[in-house]
Amino acid sequence: MCGIVGMAGSGPVNQEIYDSLLLLQHRGQDSTGIATAEPNGVFHLHKARGQVREAYRTRDMRALLGNIGLGHVRYATQGTASKEEEAQPFYVNAPYGIVLVHNGNLTNTRELTDELFHRDRRHLNTSSDTELLVNVLGGELQASIAGLDLSPDQVFEAVARVHERVEGSYAAIALIAGYGLLAFRDPFGIRPLILGTRPSAEGGYEWIVASESLVLENGGFEIVRDVEPGEAVYITLDGKLHTHHCAREPKLIPCSFEYVYLARPDSEMNGISVYEARLRMGDRLADTIAKYTPREMIDVVMPIPDSSRPAAMQVARKLGVEYREGFYKNRYVGRTFIMPGQAVRKKSVRQKLNAMSSEFKGKNVLLIDDSIVRGTTSKQIIQMARDAGAKSVTFASAAPPVRYPHVYGINMPSRHELVAHGRTIPEIAAELGADYLVYQEVDDLKAAILDGSPDVEDLDMSCFDGRYVTGTVSDEYLDWVESTLTS
Repeated sequence: MCGIVGMAGSGPVNQEIYDSLLLLQHRGQDSTGIATAEPNGVFHLHKARGQVREAYRTRDMRALLGNIGLGHVRYATQGTASKEEEAQPFYVNAPYGIVLVHNGNLTNTRELTDELFHRDRRHLNTSSDTELLVNVLGGELQASIAGLDLSPDQVFEAVARVHERVEGSYAAIALIAGYGLLAFRDPFGIRPLILGTRPSAEGGYEWIVASESLVLENGGFEIVRDVEPGEAVYITLDGKLHTHHCAREPKLIPCSFEYVYLARPDSEMNGISVYEARLRMGDRLADTIAKYTPREMIDVVMPIPDSSRPAAMQVARKLGVEYREGFYKNRYVGRTFIMPGQAVRKKSVRQKLNAMSSEFKGKNVLLIDDSIVRGTTSKQIIQMARDAGAKSVTFASAAPPVRYPHVYGINMPSRHELVAHGRTIPEIAAELGADYLVYQEVDDLKAAILDGSPDVEDLDMSCFDGRYVTGTVSDEYLDWVESTLTS
């Protein structure tokens, strides 16, 4: 998962892109990068491993000249997290010069790699699917050029061919040297991208595209709308906006896990408030808890901070049980779900959370978390509650069991890492050490999210139900992905 932002302004955009990346830091902490462009086509780029505050010094920011730019925060789903050369943005010098950032995951990387080498005569330096994407875009732009200038129609023709060649999920933003900023979204709208604007001092308009609406609101931009599935947005250097639907038969099927965990609660995606969706998840989860858990086994409801708080508050309200905060969170430790490697996750849990014994001692505790993926964090949290004196521990997940790999940009690539894969709920409870374990029902999660918008009719819930919405994910592909993780 990644966070991306692009901006076309009337003045320098480096500081605002930096500020935007701070707001998107929750979407990736492995690496970050910013690229800007001057009107003459000169790019300036800085990228580094680590979090935003660690990656940029004053001299780096001063060197990022230009009124258009883009930025990225990343955790790895393709490529290698520890290699700085895998950090985005990626650059190709033909045609014109293109810098691109990407949020998502391409699922036909083997075919694209072969095509780029044998057909397009393009060289790749890394295993990143973002480098693949920028080269495919570059090749299609090259094929679209009819004269010296690049028109919006030629840009849109190139994006249409990108959609025909590329499979998987992708929200992308690119700078084209000497021409402007391009943003586009995959034909299923799996990964989020939102467009905003504000008046410029010169009487025109400034534009922004970003992964989450909170970035727009914080920067004083008015939300225009979500970039639609298969749509391309092209902003020229003089601030003119051009849009076009470039995919055949696009259909909006956004990722459900954005609402469960990844997005900040103060964002709105596809017209759905993330916070309100999580409240509705809590309402529906409460009904399931009441159905399967003896009431006398719940004295108090506690969230696992932070993303499960809205659901936990609704569970407590609906069950008529006291809501308490039993865990104190160290906010200077990264999100354990997106940390690479089980050893790192195990070490970080107790650094990240501390159980306050005064809230646990002698109580039957109901713990609410947003989801259970590998189970590593959940198991340790349950043990922490027992060590703090809990009489019994019931654990509830606001999401259904994660039984299948997520191949559209979330780090769940291996079935064997998923605690729910091949296990019944009682078996999972035994593995985690919980007295009772309750999961959200699949249909309840879907309804909780979709109730927030009349325009969204379906969701990608592939990690819960095994239905891959692009229709191009085979068992052979899943086996190949897992083999690359162990080789």
